[in-house]
Amino acid sequence: MTETRAATAPAPIIETQDLVRDFRRGARRTRAVDHMSFAIRPGEAVGYIGANGAGKSTTIKMLTGILKPTSGLARTCGLDPMRQRIQVARQVGVVFGQRSQLWWDLPLHESFTILAAIHRLDAAEARARTARLVDQLEMGPQLDTPVRSLSLGQRMRAEIAAALLHSPRLLILDEPTIGLDVLSKQRLREFLVEERRQRGTTLLLTTHDMGDIERLCGRVLVVDRGRLAFDGTLQGLAATVGAERLLVIDLAEPTMPLEGVPRARLVGFESDGLRQRLAFDAAQTTAAAVLADVSRRAEVRDLTIEEPDIEDVVRRIYATSRDPHS
Repeated sequence: MTETRAATAPAPIIETQDLVRDFRRGARRTRAVDHMSFAIRPGEAVGYIGANGAGKSTTIKMLTGILKPTSGLARTCGLDPMRQRIQVARQVGVVFGQRSQLWWDLPLHESFTILAAIHRLDAAEARARTARLVDQLEMGPQLDTPVRSLSLGQRMRAEIAAALLHSPRLLILDEPTIGLDVLSKQRLREFLVEERRQRGTTLLLTTHDMGDIERLCGRVLVVDRGRLAFDGTLQGLAATVGAERLLVIDLAEPTMPLEGVPRARLVGFESDGLRQRLAFDAAQTTAAAVLADVSRRAEVRDLTIEEPDIEDVVRRIYATSRDPHS
């Protein structure tokens, strides 16, 4: 007789249940994280976003054992971050955009050597892993440069390499692209996509750069005043607040304003009507349907579709969560 066993889902990499963190100053108490509950599965890439002071960094500090929760549960890689902080550190890599884990006055390669020793990597493993990260992040020319002499983009690539040196199961990035130029951001994003593709690393990303979220994350958590205001996809986030897509149409000749297109509204009219912008709700119609209606009225030369501005969507989420009548 053959026995079949139901497949069990892997344990979450991150799990919080009714997580609370209060700060006290004298008789005054401030609640930074307010009964936060969510779980992140192995291999997910999750954006954790919110305004300054919303509770993002406080949550991360509890997940990594830096802060003790006031109440509730936090588990990272199945471990208690406070009681098993060393074990957690072996499975987690963390980058804080404004803090460094590198030795400021030492050449970069010496920081990697020290970190490999801290993580107890054997010599061959340390050499192979360092060489791979240096190659992928294009840091070879900087290996003999003191960390203090690196540009911001070079230092951030080095910080991410340092966080990944011990091949952690979970990578937590807190504002990793802050202050970087467009090219440096693009390089980091491409590297992170490839690293996750090859190794299945779980990513938790906090950022104010919506480009990071759009390019790196399949799921987004929005936190407002310490509470979870949304948990889902970017598309679901936009749909929740009725955000609209934008169809930008270039016409063959000047055309009167395209008013009255079913389930769309005119929001822009440029160059005597050669370019017009129509907004539409993707839950009610499609770009193809809007385009078909436009094509019956004018000859279309070109078009582009612009997705909702995520920062605007997040602002609407905040407004909805704070409106007692919503």
